[in-house]
Amino acid sequence: MLSIIKSSALQGIDSYPVSVEVDLSSGLPSFDIVGLPDSAVKESRERVRTALKNSGFSFPVKHITVNLAPADTRKEGASFDLPIALGILCACGALKTQVADDYFVTGELSLDGSVRPVNGVLPMVYGAKQNGIKKCFVPAENMEEAALVEGIAVYPVRNLKEIGEHLLEKNKIPPFLADVKALFHENQPPQLLDFSHVKGQENAKRAMEIAAAGGHNFLMIGPPGSGKTMLAKRLPSILPDLTFEESIEITKIYSVAGLLRNKNSLIRTRPFRSPHHTISASALTGGGRIPKPGEISLSHYGVLFLDELPEFQRPALEIMRQPLEDGEVTIARVNGTLTFPSDFMLVAAMNPCPCGYLGDGNKCHCSMNEIIKYRSKISGPLLDRIDIMVEMPGVTYDDLEEIELGESSSKIKERVLAAHHIQLERFQNEGIYFNAQLSAAQIEKFCPLGTKEKDMLRNAFERLDLSARAYHKILKVARTVADLDGSKDITLRHLAEVLQYRTLDRKYMF
Repeated sequence: MLSIIKSSALQGIDSYPVSVEVDLSSGLPSFDIVGLPDSAVKESRERVRTALKNSGFSFPVKHITVNLAPADTRKEGASFDLPIALGILCACGALKTQVADDYFVTGELSLDGSVRPVNGVLPMVYGAKQNGIKKCFVPAENMEEAALVEGIAVYPVRNLKEIGEHLLEKNKIPPFLADVKALFHENQPPQLLDFSHVKGQENAKRAMEIAAAGGHNFLMIGPPGSGKTMLAKRLPSILPDLTFEESIEITKIYSVAGLLRNKNSLIRTRPFRSPHHTISASALTGGGRIPKPGEISLSHYGVLFLDELPEFQRPALEIMRQPLEDGEVTIARVNGTLTFPSDFMLVAAMNPCPCGYLGDGNKCHCSMNEIIKYRSKISGPLLDRIDIMVEMPGVTYDDLEEIELGESSSKIKERVLAAHHIQLERFQNEGIYFNAQLSAAQIEKFCPLGTKEKDMLRNAFERLDLSARAYHKILKVARTVADLDGSKDITLRHLAEVLQYRTLDRKYMF
């Protein structure tokens, strides 16, 4: 007898339908799984056999063939345990096949028959809904995540016996319901890190406010202890809030990566990722035989902070050039090509020389060759993709002794949100949300300059020997400064402020 159970497999951060076809026939007892299964899927045979026995079901003594269709794509993971077990029960007549046909099923089985959580439930259930399925069985620990998809009934399963009684209508499992909109609008925990605790560095704070308002890439250069890391860690406290659509997309990425383990599965704050400088290029972009999201995808719609930028491996830095430009990263493997979203804001920090104390004759003894070698680790093309560069001098004793607190994050965020609201209204028909996302054609449309402003930019372009990309970066940042100022037009004052953020690449890079 043949039974077919609906399930799915992951491909990037999306899923595709997989039909778990189970056939029982006469012949020598055997249990075969076909359809390009990996080792974890092949091991399902022993988990399913033992789980059925320990759940009170009889394992059929027949020739069992399980096919995971489509058969030309590699299947991995233990999420097919529950569909295979359910398919066997339907094929041997223990459960009604027509009842199981209405459900999408995923889950890993323990030997005692309990159902364990799996990664990627959110994109799986979302894909099931798109394919017209109205009901789904998911592990109980994944029910909050699955309930984020509206329009599909989520039945949390704790063990194999429970799902059998539900399909036999002996003991119905109540569907799990969640008010997704209310969950998204719940009050978020207060930010523990606040800009008011940062002493001095007013110029850097202003530049970070501009970066937050327009989603611009940001580089800080200064000696150790000048507050570079301190400022970067406080950046999330002034970033615009996530929209619901952004929140769902980030949650899908973290679900596939297996980083959702708490009760509140919906991610409502912009990610802030800070990998160590020893990270490899594959860990940054996404790695594995079947790639999983890397740090730049985990930073999607958030911040990727690279401290001690020149200490990162050169291949790891260079591999970010395409994601910074396109907002997505494409990974090619033998099994296929996957694309992950990576629309992130790059924030980096570095010292001016290997020891960090350039210009201090008592502390710095770096030779010119050492300085050149240190700075040359950052290529010109990567530096050209950074919108704002700020030099941060050491903090003075008077700054540290200042009793009065600085401007709070909430005050700065008010201005950031006002500027972001202007951008949302301006780009409502453009498919973008921040000035940093403007294309060349959109720059001409939304960043017009007057005659005096054009003359100033022309002089700066020729004097600083800027690239075409740097020219567009200046206009994008100037548009953000004008938005913060509540100005419809980009003026000389706005351009003058922005141009000071494009001189450090000529000062520090040879």
